[in-house]
Amino acid sequence: MAAPAIPTIAEAAKRIAAKQLSPVELTRACLDRVRALDDRLHAFVHLTEERALAEAREAERAIMAGASKGPLHGIPIGLKDIVDTKGIPTTCGSKILQDNIPDTDAACAESLAEAGTVLIGKTTTHEFADGGPSFDLPKPPARNPWNTDHFTAGSSSGTGAAVAAGLILGGIGTDTGGSIRGPAALCGIAGIKPTYGLVSRAGVAPAAFSLDHIGPMAWTSEDCALMLQALAGYDARDPASADRPVPNYTAALGSGIKGLKVGVIHHFHEVDYKVSPGTQRGIDGTISALRELGAEIREVQLSPLQDWQACGSLISITERASAYDEWARTRLGDFSERVQRRLMLGALVSGVDYVQAVRRRRELRAELKAAMAGLDIVLTAAAPGEAPKIDNVPIWDVFDRPSFTIPFNVAGYPAMSICAGYGEGGLPVAVQLVGKPFDEATLFRVADAFEKATPHRNARPVLA
Repeated sequence: MAAPAIPTIAEAAKRIAAKQLSPVELTRACLDRVRALDDRLHAFVHLTEERALAEAREAERAIMAGASKGPLHGIPIGLKDIVDTKGIPTTCGSKILQDNIPDTDAACAESLAEAGTVLIGKTTTHEFADGGPSFDLPKPPARNPWNTDHFTAGSSSGTGAAVAAGLILGGIGTDTGGSIRGPAALCGIAGIKPTYGLVSRAGVAPAAFSLDHIGPMAWTSEDCALMLQALAGYDARDPASADRPVPNYTAALGSGIKGLKVGVIHHFHEVDYKVSPGTQRGIDGTISALRELGAEIREVQLSPLQDWQACGSLISITERASAYDEWARTRLGDFSERVQRRLMLGALVSGVDYVQAVRRRRELRAELKAAMAGLDIVLTAAAPGEAPKIDNVPIWDVFDRPSFTIPFNVAGYPAMSICAGYGEGGLPVAVQLVGKPFDEATLFRVADAFEKATPHRNARPVLA
């Protein structure tokens, strides 16, 4: 058995099941790519090479004996470095936690381990999933594999870079205002923020508790569906966890999208915050492709993007300041400059302002629910344009311009970024698809149909 260059999870799973692909050789191929490329990408903060090879050997032994655990068995993955891992450093990208070695695994790490995945290592994150591409932290920020002078977006920056470059086949991201979908968009991969409460956050460092989500990032939407199947489900350790049945996320893949109703929030990306020409072409091309596949395209009008941004960003900075209040008072100088500023700003928000934002959130969520009543999904931009230069990201980037992703953290609705082509400098552009609560299956159905009808999944970044 031999390992292909960079298979998808679905491709690798089929070949492993047919005993045509060795999990050990696949794992070695990923580790070889890490050694060859990560000195430029900085996608990993900690490698678990011995563990990975041991897990791969055990997966191969079990599969050869007819004891496969399913499509993730033997698949190399990475975990964002805010996800607790028993006996393995979890530093959250911060000086404060450089010596932190958890005693237990986070729920999502447990779920993926039970599904038989192979842990390659911990991936780079912004400090406590906040801030930006900081150069005053123990490890350098991750770089975009399409052009290493450019940013990955964040905060799941290492996972985005590692998946795009084929260092891993899938990985965990977290998303408080767009931290899965942003890196997915700029790195040209697929990433889904599931419905709030679908995936347990137990054992993952908090950012803003009422906005935090955990989700998968991979090369294709089908791969994300396979990962979400293992991740979704009730967990009493997370007070926000939803106790409801988990559907089969791949059952409808390949069934077509004829008759599905897709609403386009044109004003978000054409009026409220005009996107780059390359991104607009990607959005237009996606709409055309979905129409050709039989979807019905409709117009959607919501409150201006700026309203969603104001509501979500105020809640976010306040809840983040609350989460790290003790360290902010006793160890403020140990945070990066970017996070110091955010924590201080969050501490100045009044209780009145926070409550008013929570009230406004309820109104905006009701508005989205009403707008989607006769639709299956809605569509807008995932990012304003191609990846910027990594040294040209404003220190107040979260307030510099409105975010296309934060509305769906505010609402708690499932939202996914998929590659929609390539723009200026050959850098990826993306669209964002949004579903109704707990209807991730429809998002995967639409995204998968689009990916298979277009050539965008055929190109990978080329690094010598």
